[in-house]
Amino acid sequence: MELAKHWRIKSQRYRLEGTRNEQTGQIRFPPPAILGPDDQPYALSGKGEVWSFTEIKQGTDEFERAYLVAMITLAEGPMITAQLTDVDASDVMIGLRVEVVTRKLRDLGPDGLLVYGYKFRPVLE
Repeated sequence: MELAKHWRIKSQRYRLEGTRNEQTGQIRFPPPAILGPDDQPYALSGKGEVWSFTEIKQGTDEFERAYLVAMITLAEGPMITAQLTDVDASDVMIGLRVEVVTRKLRDLGPDGLLVYGYKFRPVLE
């Protein structure tokens, strides 16, 4: 990811910020590239539940081991895809309540940028 793009999308990656249309009340995440006149920034709660999930067992260079990916319905309505963390695959189920956490996504090398973003973990009771 280019440095300029990283800074453009930092609100949605670090604060889970979408938009809310003042006329319709519709909440969108990620925010649209071009905001309408009634679109305002909207901070999402970071709470949701697993709608569907899968375990990726064949890693790539960046992901050398298996990892979990889920479609998550956020409490405010939008559905997003994100990696699950801090949980064993055997403990994941549809309807599992989850919350957002900030984690390292990638390292762009010794002279590069450490990219952080959102992942989800089971809600801590």
